[in-house]
Amino acid sequence: MKPFARKLATAGSALALAASSLLLASSPASAATSCYASSCQGLDPASTICQNDARTVGISGWSNLELRYSPTCRAAWARLADGGPYGQYVTVSREDGNGAYSTHYYGNGATVWTAMVNDKDIKSHACEYRDDGSGYFNCTTSY
Repeated sequence: MKPFARKLATAGSALALAASSLLLASSPASAATSCYASSCQGLDPASTICQNDARTVGISGWSNLELRYSPTCRAAWARLADGGPYGQYVTVSREDGNGAYSTHYYGNGATVWTAMVNDKDIKSHACEYRDDGSGYFNCTTSY
């Protein structure tokens, strides 16, 4: 092989290797867990691929409570982003009663979310309950 061709081939190989390393390093979803329907039940959406295509399918009128749904995973969860100054519980429930998860929002402006429920062929909804003894609660529409 001629010296110029050898240098060109070496440079091309190095460039291809560098590009493939960047591609692998820039795909965080490759480390995420894959699940579907019942295998998603109880998992944290942030540790799965479900968050990648999630969309908001229900909202509450009281604060920023959302029912999130992943069509790829067929799973749903509740998310509260900046729920204001009140402490409250955030829940997601399947309408057949075979799954419910809750988390606490401390009124600090943080975003919180629940574990996922299997949402394949069943409706789910998200609710928020104030923890101040007022008995106030509000829920999203079901999806």
